[in-house]
Amino acid sequence: MAFEHKPVLLDEVIEYLNIDPAGVYVDGTIGGGGHSYEIASRLTTGRLIGMDQDEAAVQAAGLRLLQFGEKVTIVRSNYRNIRTVLQDLRIEKVNGILLDLGVSSYQLDTPERGFSYRENGPLDMRMDKRINTTAKDVVNTYSEAELYRIIKNYGEEKFARNIARHIVRAREKKPIETTYELNEIIKEAIPAKFRATGGHPSKRTFQAIRIEVNRELDVLKETLDDMIDLLLPGGRLAIITFHSLEDRIVKEAFRTNENPCTCPPDFPVCVCGKKPKGKIVTRKPVLPSNKEMELNKRSKSAKLRVFEKTT
Repeated sequence: MAFEHKPVLLDEVIEYLNIDPAGVYVDGTIGGGGHSYEIASRLTTGRLIGMDQDEAAVQAAGLRLLQFGEKVTIVRSNYRNIRTVLQDLRIEKVNGILLDLGVSSYQLDTPERGFSYRENGPLDMRMDKRINTTAKDVVNTYSEAELYRIIKNYGEEKFARNIARHIVRAREKKPIETTYELNEIIKEAIPAKFRATGGHPSKRTFQAIRIEVNRELDVLKETLDDMIDLLLPGGRLAIITFHSLEDRIVKEAFRTNENPCTCPPDFPVCVCGKKPKGKIVTRKPVLPSNKEMELNKRSKSAKLRVFEKTT
């Protein structure tokens, strides 16, 4: 299957990145190269660094961006390594960074990747196949308490305890190996009257397991400050999130970098010495238009937030 991923909020991303034709930009989750294509097409003497941990994404983006020649460099790596990647390329600071944290259509629609509850395949869910832990490992080796924790915290699933219990009972008989097997277990754990509402019953649990396998929230938390530090004055960090957990992390990091002062509110002057790194450009998240949501259903939960470095 061809790597396909419709770039979400494309016009808005290009507008907010405020692209300098001579600037250096990083797409930390290049996917199929949709956002990167539009960034690269606006560069003259500038440069685009594309990163992705998914080998299929790197190959697809390489083909799509081939026409830009040396203007584009693509590296297979998790965006958590952005500082190292830029150091290796002898780049100190950049004009803009983009993260699109969504799962690609290719990943969801390729059964053997094991991301989707709508397709039967092996329980995998690794965005980077070089990592060892798969969804099968999580489902079959985590304790009931650990399963409850990730399903509750990462999936925000109110039936997390019952789902964890059902998973442990099922694997006592035989290992859980496929997405459809897990689907059936989750379905049995959720009362029938609740299965009829709120979307697919497996949606939140699959999200939780995927986040755990790829350490998605940990990587995001650990990297946001680093990315802001790598921006030139006037440079912008644009991040597209797809669920409340990611959005909360981004919103809080942007607030802290805009107002890092930890002094008590009643202090007349700041004595902690922590200085703002920049300003939040989007006071409220930018959402897809009705037209975009009609054309691309997977854009419905997308939110774009942008931070500008000022120092």
